[in-house]
Amino acid sequence: MLIRYLSQIGRYFLMWKEIFNKPTKWSVMKGLLLKEIDDLIIGSLGIVAFISFFVGGVVAIQTALNLTNPLIPKYLIGFATRQSVILEFAPTFISIIMAGKMGSFITSSIGTMRVTEQIDALEVMGVNSLNYLVFPKLIALLLYPFVIGIAMFLGILGGWMAGVYGGFTSSDEFINGLQIDFIPFHIAYAFIKTFVFALLLATIPSFHGYYMKGGALEVGKASTVAFVWTSVTIILINYILTQLLLSK
Repeated sequence: MLIRYLSQIGRYFLMWKEIFNKPTKWSVMKGLLLKEIDDLIIGSLGIVAFISFFVGGVVAIQTALNLTNPLIPKYLIGFATRQSVILEFAPTFISIIMAGKMGSFITSSIGTMRVTEQIDALEVMGVNSLNYLVFPKLIALLLYPFVIGIAMFLGILGGWMAGVYGGFTSSDEFINGLQIDFIPFHIAYAFIKTFVFALLLATIPSFHGYYMKGGALEVGKASTVAFVWTSVTIILINYILTQLLLSK
């Protein structure tokens, strides 16, 4: 079992090398890239906006309900919302959700091409199938930090609306909480994590789709396995980056 996992890890890193070999013509790649941006980035904005807004509101409400001591200042609602959304919710929680949405889409689309022998046809035509299939997804997901930036904004906006219109705090107190003890590096930390997660979201599902074997049933199994491994890897990398970047 351990040898099999090590073999898969080795094949995964070899895949990275093959992605950049024999690049596809730009006239073809441009169309593929625009399609991937539409499918992976623009297609994800709706669900990301919906989840971010309401989870930000839930964080604000739960924080407010736990501030039972009247001596505790209300601006802590804004402070807790900001810290939760920027440090963990937007970059990590949204990425795990995207491992299900984007990851399943990537694995199933590439896996279906493997089952229907379209990948073999590309290889016969002399096309580097890994560059043709994976490289556009990798470049498209470089825009993923833009999605997380929207998630941060809407999460804080949702917290503000829930706190103010729910009667838990005033607008001035909430905004004061957003500003107090703000550390700019936390934004950089969040986007560094997001960039690394974007690379994982593009490549791990592609790996499981590209190297799958079997028929249509195995495509569904590969999508499930890809989601599990992408989520586990994101959580582990999140822990490592937090230790490296925030520990003193």
